[in-house]
This record gives sequence, structure tokens and C-alpha cells, in this order.
Amino acid sequence: MKRYAVLYLVTLLVLFVLDVLFLAFVAKDIFAAQVGDMLGDIRPVAAILFYLLYIVGVVIFVNGPATATPRSTVIYGTLFGLFCYATFEFTAMSLLKHWTWPVVALDTSWGAVVTALSATAGLLVANRLAPKV
Repeated sequence: MKRYAVLYLVTLLVLFVLDVLFLAFVAKDIFAAQVGDMLGDIRPVAAILFYLLYIVGVVIFVNGPATATPRSTVIYGTLFGLFCYATFEFTAMSLLKHWTWPVVALDTSWGAVVTALSATAGLLVANRLAPKV
């Protein structure tokens, strides 16, 4: 149980910090230029629920299995992030009038990278603080 708590908390912390930095300094101007009239105020409850639920998926499917290694976590974290973010982006692209291909490319790529980084960090810290038995 302790291992899963460490996996969850470290993965959540790393993903959240990196995502906030990305959204504030990299994506903010791009999103505003590409889909600005569609952006509204952040809805904190929805944002919190996304992070909490997304990390459950990362722990279950990427860094939680007993066979997880740093290498497999990078691979499966990249794929999990790619599939999850692409699902949102392609849905938005198909339904929203002002969604753009540059936003799809940027956010899907970011999802793959940030998920791989956060999942791997979670695994490495868990391996150190709460090794597999």
C-alpha cells in the first residue's frame, strides 16, 4: 500500500508542477493565439478531478505493475499520455469550430512527454522509498 501511495503522490506532484509550468510559460500564448475565443476561466473542480483521475490511470497502467521498470515506464508512459491526450485533442478537433492542428500537435506531444516523465519519476522514487517486495 505504501508503494502505491508513493507512486501516486510523486507522479501527481511531478505531473502537476510540469503541467502548470507548461501551461503558464509555453502553451498559454499559443493556445490564446490559436483558440483564444474558446478559452474561459479555469474551472478548479474539473481541473483537480482530471489530475486525480489521470494519475490513477498512470499508476494502474504504467508504473504500478509488478513488472514495471524505468525503461518500460518511459515507453508505456509515453504511449498512455499520447493516447489519452490524443483522445481529447482529436475529439476537440472534430467538434470545436476553432480548434487547430497546431494545438492538437503541441498538446498531444506534451501529454506523451509529461506522462512519461512523471510516471518514471514516480517509479524511481517508489523504488527508492518503498521497494517491491
